[in-house]
Amino acid sequence: MNTDKSLRLAYVCMILNAVIIGFSFLFTKMALAQASPIDTLAFRFAASFGVMSIPVVFGWVKLNYRGKPIYKALLLAAMYPLGFFAFQAFGLQHATSAEGGILFAFTPVMTAALASIFLKETTTGLQKLSIFLSVFGVAFIFVMKGGGFELSSTLGILLLILSSLASAGYSVLARSLMKAYTPAEISYFMLGVGFVSFLVISLADHTSSGTVDVLLEPLSDGSFILSVLYLGIMSSLVTALTSNYALSKIEASRMSVFNNLATIVSIAAGAIFLGEDVTVYHLIGSLLIIAGVLGTNLLGRKKSAGTVKQPSSVDV
Repeated sequence: MNTDKSLRLAYVCMILNAVIIGFSFLFTKMALAQASPIDTLAFRFAASFGVMSIPVVFGWVKLNYRGKPIYKALLLAAMYPLGFFAFQAFGLQHATSAEGGILFAFTPVMTAALASIFLKETTTGLQKLSIFLSVFGVAFIFVMKGGGFELSSTLGILLLILSSLASAGYSVLARSLMKAYTPAEISYFMLGVGFVSFLVISLADHTSSGTVDVLLEPLSDGSFILSVLYLGIMSSLVTALTSNYALSKIEASRMSVFNNLATIVSIAAGAIFLGEDVTVYHLIGSLLIIAGVLGTNLLGRKKSAGTVKQPSSVDV
């Protein structure tokens, strides 16, 4: 695939990624009405790992981990999905969803900083301004909705910051690992670690509380199954593949800012399916987000780091 086509596909992947994540909030709410956050994560990653295992078992997708830096892949999985979801779940127990939304919007800033340090990625002044513009757009929406910060939720805010930092760390490390792994290899490894880890935690929790017999009860609800399938297949498997592919083609700082588009999608989804109001501040914030994403990716292209080469053998 030539460079222009691969770059266009990378941008399509990130837009698709944002759309999927934007709708995931609806399905997460549906799932959490039937199961705990940890149980939901266990079912979610069971679905994603199970579905991706089908083409792997039949040999349609070739994976090769021999001689590759597994410890780096484990570190990547520790950041995402383990660190990201763990910090987020416990953080939201002590903070509001609005605080979570605002803090997650700062992930592109953290990503740009880490990418500059560890990947030597450069961004122009206009690109930095565009990143902050996108962040401000998300923060503006949540603040106008009445989502301020409370000192009483300091622990939650700290955990949510760590969640955003884990997401940023994933983007940077995944970009680096694309020199050794294919997007499918990284994605399958991440999903496998997520499945095993969350299943063990869920079983340990139910064993200690003597409720192992109710672990599978949520599967009797059709809406829960639908939610888990969406979260597992679309919001875990597909987003892992699309984001890892995009990271093999474009800089981490440019890719990360696309995540803020999910806020726009979630607003639209809420309006269409839940009848939620769309106000002027939603529109203003959305325009700021779009302007920030476009500015980050269209300004300063000459300084682009380009596509990460994926050799058949590992360079370490």
